[in-house]
Amino acid sequence: MSTTKTAPAGARTDAPSAGVRIADWADGRLGIYNFRFLIRKVFPDHWSFMFGEIALYSFIVLLLTGVWLTMFFDPSMTEVVYEGTHAPLHGVPMSRAYESTIEISFDVRGGLLIRQLHHWSALIMIGALCIHTLRHFLTGSFRKPREANWLIGFMLLVLVTLEGFLGYSLPDDLLSGTGLRIAEGVTLAIPLVGTYLAMFLFGGEYPGHDVIGRFYSFHILLVPGIILALVTVHLILVFYHKHTQFRGPARTEQNVVGQPLLPHYTAKAGGFFFLVTGLLALLAGIAQINPVWRVGPYRAEQISQGSQPDWYMGFLEGALRAMPAWEFVLPGGYTVNMGVLLPAVVLPTVMMLVIALWPFLEAWVTGDQREHHLLDRPRDHPTRTAFGIAFVSLYLVLFFGGANDVLAESFHLSLNAITWAVRFGFFVVPALTYIITKRICLALQRRERDELLHGRETGRIRRLPHGEFVEVHEPLDRWHEYTLLAREDYKPLPKPRAEHDGVRNPGYRKQMLRYRFSRWLYGGNIAKPTAQELEHGALEHGDHAPHGPGSSGGHAAIGAQRSSAVDQESDQSLN
Repeated sequence: MSTTKTAPAGARTDAPSAGVRIADWADGRLGIYNFRFLIRKVFPDHWSFMFGEIALYSFIVLLLTGVWLTMFFDPSMTEVVYEGTHAPLHGVPMSRAYESTIEISFDVRGGLLIRQLHHWSALIMIGALCIHTLRHFLTGSFRKPREANWLIGFMLLVLVTLEGFLGYSLPDDLLSGTGLRIAEGVTLAIPLVGTYLAMFLFGGEYPGHDVIGRFYSFHILLVPGIILALVTVHLILVFYHKHTQFRGPARTEQNVVGQPLLPHYTAKAGGFFFLVTGLLALLAGIAQINPVWRVGPYRAEQISQGSQPDWYMGFLEGALRAMPAWEFVLPGGYTVNMGVLLPAVVLPTVMMLVIALWPFLEAWVTGDQREHHLLDRPRDHPTRTAFGIAFVSLYLVLFFGGANDVLAESFHLSLNAITWAVRFGFFVVPALTYIITKRICLALQRRERDELLHGRETGRIRRLPHGEFVEVHEPLDRWHEYTLLAREDYKPLPKPRAEHDGVRNPGYRKQMLRYRFSRWLYGGNIAKPTAQELEHGALEHGDHAPHGPGSSGGHAAIGAQRSSAVDQESDQSLN
């Protein structure tokens, strides 16, 4: 009796290699073959998407260098007398935290390089996150279904900024101690709970003996753990919702045009990681940052001239310097310090709420419940773009206000004149920036409309038979034309009626508020040319085939004429 069985179709008939056996072993325990769909996950290709990658790669460098630094840093505030290798500090009393920072810089092999690499990575990460957030805001990628991911990104920006401040404070040098003193004053200005929070942070009256140890625990454990968890969820949601992309031929709300995860995107992302790491290492090696040995250890009765925080806290410093001294006493003897409360507590809170809640405000105003996977160009949404750039200008005004003493000394100007310029600029500069930015966006819309109707200016002058000189215009290529026509026309909501057939509208006030906001958001936008206007423009150029939206030769015809070029692309389009 034979026991021989025929192998099923598709089964291996030869002995598997060692790599295959390892893969089979891992699949039997982890189910890795079930994730093979990720290999073909498509990512669009655009330069603006790189800022998120820069932030992520900087975060990886931060984690690696931070783990290394924890092996040498001592977060104790116990007072010691320095007798190390840096002669100018011999005999100076200091905390153990400051002493260990000096030892890392001068006595540990490669310590100064790692310290500076850690610091530069933090600055670059926060900067990349700010630009990344601005890119999402200007292109409208926060719309459904990405509102939750927008909030996660916002929380990441806040936490990374807090993490940077905590790490900046750990060396206990005179400069970081000045920042801690400001933080203590801001905490005390919070009504009702400020005193208790300050006592909790500092372990008693300022400066206390526990603040460095507590900040150290937050800096290496609590905040990084939350950031790592949020980054993981953020990336999972990016995979789940699929990546956004700019409008163009073959790009729809249902697909993604780009390159697959393996091997194209992985190879590019891996190379970009090493480029970012190399640039950070170059900065750490040639650009000195935070030389704590020059300012000395912190003493509560001392302050260094020209004290400046890291750039991401500059707006808070500027707001505090620009705000006039203003306080009043409530009945019962309770003092409210508005000179600190308004610029350092109320203003940052309002700024953060505006950033966090904007997607929900825009969705409420428009009533738009559709899913959006195609991005707007900034010029397509002039009000949103103008508001975002005005927000940035406000930040920059306060940022330069935080350096009023340095500017006054460097340019031989009056300190008071700079402070008053910042106070006026706080109100004037954002308003002017808003107006100018919106006018630029509308001008660009008008220019594109003119290009669609009359073609592109060539700079060539032709004389007509009757003597008139005209400039020759060329029709746009179909690719560019399709991209311009693909933008969405945003229009304000219709004005609600107070009553209908003698019956009062119960939701009139709410509808009127939405109407006014929609007029602010979308009023004045330049509409795309109609099909009749495009057909008339085509006849002027000798093209008798209509190609406007809504005509028989609309977007589909334009896309069809470019289909051969699209088919030749190496990029792939997957649902």
